[in-house]
Amino acid sequence: MLGKERIRMVKFALVGVVNTGVDFAIFVLLVYALGVPAWLAQIVSYAGGVANSFWLNRRWTFRAAGSGSHWREALRFAAVNGASFLAATAVLIGLHQGLGWSPIAAKVVSVFFATIVNYLGSRYWVFHSNRRENQPS
Repeated sequence: MLGKERIRMVKFALVGVVNTGVDFAIFVLLVYALGVPAWLAQIVSYAGGVANSFWLNRRWTFRAAGSGSHWREALRFAAVNGASFLAATAVLIGLHQGLGWSPIAAKVVSVFFATIVNYLGSRYWVFHSNRRENQPS
């Protein structure tokens, strides 16, 4: 059981890396190839990364594809991502402004906290009831 959980965690982390690439690629394309303002490109590229994250985590990490309400999972996924954003922001502000940490050090720690919130929310709330434990990885 613990081995399956570790594999799931590694998959989740790999999906995060891919999402960052998707986000960055869309951002660069919009800003540098199409001349879209950076703030608008950020919104679109971030949304692309979140959509990619939902799709990959649903189908690959938690193997929930086709087994539940897609819309309910999508809404829950959005809520979890909102919660992870708030957690990351709270940690960032607390460490940087409250404790005087450098912005980059506070950012690194905030990403760690956001990842924990995101994983736990995805694992136990978004995809929990639909996960198929006995499917091959």
